[in-house]
Amino acid sequence: MLDLRLTRAARPAVQLRRLLVAAASAGTGFLLLSCLGYALKRPEAAGSAALRLAWCVVPVAATVYLALAVARTDPGTRPRPGLSAIGLGPARLMAVSALVTALSTTLGSLVALSLFLYLRGDLTGLPFDGAGASFLAAGKSLPLAATLTLLAVVPVVATVAVALALRPSDPRPVVRPQRRYLPFVRQAGGPAAGGPAAGGRTGEVEAAGGGGAAGKGTPAAAAPAGVIDPRFTSPSLTDKPDDEGAGDTPAGLPWAVALVAAGLTAQAYAGRTPPTPAFTFTTVPTGAGFFLLGWLLTAVGLVLAAPGLTHLCGRLLQCARPGALRLLAGRGLMAEATRIGRPLGILCAVTAAGYAVTTLYDSPGRPFGPLSALGALVVAGCAFATLLTVAVETRQGRAETTDALLRLGAPATVLRGAAALRAFALLAFFAPLTLAIAALAAFPLTR
Repeated sequence: MLDLRLTRAARPAVQLRRLLVAAASAGTGFLLLSCLGYALKRPEAAGSAALRLAWCVVPVAATVYLALAVARTDPGTRPRPGLSAIGLGPARLMAVSALVTALSTTLGSLVALSLFLYLRGDLTGLPFDGAGASFLAAGKSLPLAATLTLLAVVPVVATVAVALALRPSDPRPVVRPQRRYLPFVRQAGGPAAGGPAAGGRTGEVEAAGGGGAAGKGTPAAAAPAGVIDPRFTSPSLTDKPDDEGAGDTPAGLPWAVALVAAGLTAQAYAGRTPPTPAFTFTTVPTGAGFFLLGWLLTAVGLVLAAPGLTHLCGRLLQCARPGALRLLAGRGLMAEATRIGRPLGILCAVTAAGYAVTTLYDSPGRPFGPLSALGALVVAGCAFATLLTVAVETRQGRAETTDALLRLGAPATVLRGAAALRAFALLAFFAPLTLAIAALAAFPLTR
C-alpha cells in the first residue's frame, strides 16, 4: 500500500515524464504492429517485412533508454534514510521502479493496439476513407500470438533494463587481503630497527624511555612492537585518487574520433559506386553494406566522443582569467561530463542520421511516408526527452551544492546564469560539429 502511495503522490513533472514513456511506447508498439500488418498484406514480400521489423530496433532502443532515464530520476523510488526500517529497502524500491516502468510501457502498448484496431476498421469501420488499409492489413484477422508478442517487446525489455540498472549493490568496497613477502620489514625491537648502534637493546631503551640511537635515528623505532613500517606497505584502496573527479578527462575520446573517421571513410568509399537499386528503408541492396556500416560507426563514435567533448567545453569556459560565473559553469560541465555527454551524443547522432535520411528521401520517387515520419518522431523525441531528463537528474545531484552556495550568499541570478552559460556553450560547440558530420555523412548520397 505504501508503494502505491509513493507512486501516486509524485509531482506533476514526474507524472509527465511517465506519460512521455507511455507515449513513446505507444509509438513504438504501433510501428511493430504496422510491420505485422505489412507482412499480412504482402505475404510474398517476406524479406521486405523482415527488414521493416529490423528497423524497429532503433525506436525500441530509444524508448528503453528514455524509460531508464525516467526511472533514475524518479524521486519517489530513491533510497532515503529510514525507509529500510519500514520495509522499503533498496531492493524493494528497485522493484517499485520496475513496476512503474512496466505499467507505463504497458499502457502505451494498449494505446497502440487500440489505435491500430481503430485505423483497421475493427472497431467502428474504416476511418479517413480507408487511407490506412494498405499497410494495416484491413479485413484480415490478426494472429493473437504475434500481436501479443510484438506488444510485449517494449514492456519486457524496458522492465528488465530498469531492474538491472537499479539493482542494489553493497556500497562498501571489497577489500581483499594481500600477501606481502617482505623479508626486509623493519619491526620495533628487532636488530633491523635499531641498526648496529642500538644492537639488541632497542626494546629495552624504548621501555625505559631512554634516548638511544634507535629512538632518534629511525622512525620505525617509535612504533609499537609488531607493527609493519608503513613505508613498506602498499597503499590501500581508500588511498587511491578518485578517477571521477572534475579534473579527469573521460576516457575513450581518441577511439571515438577514430570511429567517426572510420565511419565517414566507409560512407565515402561506398559513395564511389552508388548501389542499385536505390537504397530505402524497405529495400537494402547488396552494395549498401558500407553505407550502413559507416552510419553505425559514426553514430557510435559520436556517442563515445560526447563526454570528452563536454569535458573540453568545461575547460574552454575556464580559460583566460575566468570569473565566478565561468568557473561555476565550467566546473559543472567537467563534473557532469559523463552523465550529460552520453545522451547529448545520442541526440547528435540522431540529428546527423535524420539529416542523412532527409537527403536520402529528397526525391519525388521516394516519398517520406507516415510510418517513416512516426519512427523519426519517436526516435528524435526520445533522444531529446532523455537529454532533458538527464538534465533534471543532474540538477537533483547538484541540489546540496546549490543550497550550500545559497547559504554562503551567492545570488540566485549567478546560479541561473551559470546554467544558461552551460547550455549555450554546449549548443555553440555541438551544433556546428553535428551539422558538419551530418553534411559529410550525407555527401555520398547526393552524388
